[in-house]
Amino acid sequence: MSLAARVRLGLLAVVGSMCVLMMAKDRLAEAAEQDTAAVSSASAKPNILLLLSDDHSYPFLSCYDNQNVRTPTLDRLAAEGIKLHRFFTAAPQCVPSRAALMTGRSPVAARITRFSSPLARSEVTLPELLRSQAGYFTGVCGRSYHLDGPGSRAGQGIEELMEKHKLRSFSERVDFLNTCADNEVPNQLAQFLDQRPKDKPFFMWANFSDPHHVWNAPSEFRPDPKSLKLPPHWPDLPGMREQLADYCAEVNRVDQTVQRVLDVLANRQLMDSTLIVFTGDNGAALPHGKGSLYDPGSNVPMVIRWPKHIRPASESRALLSGEDLAPTLLAAAGVAPGAAMTGHSFLPLLEGKDYQPRQYIFVERGPHGSAPVTVGMSNSGYDLSRAVRSERYKFIYNCTPWIPYAPVDSAGGAAWNQIKQAHSDGQLAAGVASTYFTTPRPVYELYDLEADPSELNNLSGQPELAAVERQLRLALAEKMITDFDYLPLPAIPESSAAQPKAGQKNAAANRSKQFARLDANGDGQLSQAEFAVGRKTDEADKWFRLRDANKNGMLSREEYLPDSPTPSP
Repeated sequence: MSLAARVRLGLLAVVGSMCVLMMAKDRLAEAAEQDTAAVSSASAKPNILLLLSDDHSYPFLSCYDNQNVRTPTLDRLAAEGIKLHRFFTAAPQCVPSRAALMTGRSPVAARITRFSSPLARSEVTLPELLRSQAGYFTGVCGRSYHLDGPGSRAGQGIEELMEKHKLRSFSERVDFLNTCADNEVPNQLAQFLDQRPKDKPFFMWANFSDPHHVWNAPSEFRPDPKSLKLPPHWPDLPGMREQLADYCAEVNRVDQTVQRVLDVLANRQLMDSTLIVFTGDNGAALPHGKGSLYDPGSNVPMVIRWPKHIRPASESRALLSGEDLAPTLLAAAGVAPGAAMTGHSFLPLLEGKDYQPRQYIFVERGPHGSAPVTVGMSNSGYDLSRAVRSERYKFIYNCTPWIPYAPVDSAGGAAWNQIKQAHSDGQLAAGVASTYFTTPRPVYELYDLEADPSELNNLSGQPELAAVERQLRLALAEKMITDFDYLPLPAIPESSAAQPKAGQKNAAANRSKQFARLDANGDGQLSQAEFAVGRKTDEADKWFRLRDANKNGMLSREEYLPDSPTPSP
């Protein structure tokens, strides 16, 4: 072969190699464009990470200026996003509260007020809608999510019934499901992300046990009990301080666990593309908290971070419900709320846009735990009650008032035992004694939250608040009716009664003052001896019997205030 021929062949080979390289480059560029398109498609919808602590009352984060705890991780999330002061779970217990978070409707409407109920298959949940309507890869990890009914502790018979009727459904509602201890949550999140298809945004619901019992955080997390600041509803007793220190240690520890979870996102460059929500499922397992309809039972922290959507260091005191979270996260993903959802999206609030806040939030209380009803039980295990709260006022409707109060999950603790002893010794403040130890409890409670944030002074029946109380009763009745609640509705006074004439107002006000004057021990009810002061014995006996409608030997405010005795049932 001639030299010229060999040169031509060499040139052809070089050109051919260049063509192959160019074609390969084009294919790589095309693949890169496809990957970029896939990433862009996923990033058009935010990844969503829902972090849920257990038994976590507001304001137990240091970003809320609470000096009892140290939560630098969550404080930083708040500084980079928004902290919400008035987020209320739909129930002061984990199962019904979580049902509302996932379904966007009340526990009553979702038929899950019995603590050991599984979530009905007919209830459509947040992760299901994100997966079916927006292509999300979805998961749940950490502490039990509590929506598949009782565990093995319910006994073999109940377990067999759960299996017989195929009532556990969450493994079908999400792509990834794995319960684990708190310290394993970061690893579970990493495994979940490893399994995620690259073209899909993700939703992960990560559950933490802290600050739920058992309170066993190491000593380095525990504040000095002597340094703690106590609200008025917690008597300043050694046992109260010790248990609160144990609780605060758990809050401090969960903050550290959250940091490890966020590190997983940061290491994968996912922080800026992820909407992060931190909140609690219900309030602290201490008196006035978990299981009660007072604010510490359902008012929980909420911090949300979403870069380029939420202005850093924002905050809001708008009333928000546990029913509202699912519609809000769906809206952030561009998905319409489920047809049955009653919650309201607060996405406009997060993004600083026009937002119509709620006028009311509603909270329900039902049975707690799996134990059956027994004679002599306290309301820590069984209670039926409802509440409605406005910006200023709270109305509570107790449908099992004859069952005495005890705090959920802490009735055997040092705090409650010392509170009971202090009551026996006559050392409790009148409001605390009346709130915890009046039996039967009042059917109706009304609180002015501006004047009485600890909810220790029941104003139900006060004539000057009659219109306010009637409005709240009507709002609660409407909620109960539209949710098909099984409890009887509260009594609704006629509007004329709610707005009495001047003479009637004066008479009612006088009777209210008389009641306060006769209530010598400040327990919110009158004994026969207290009622008889200034009356002839025979007349006092006669009128006491007529007014004692429930025949318990005491007169409540509701029994005393009417001009005429209320007929006995």
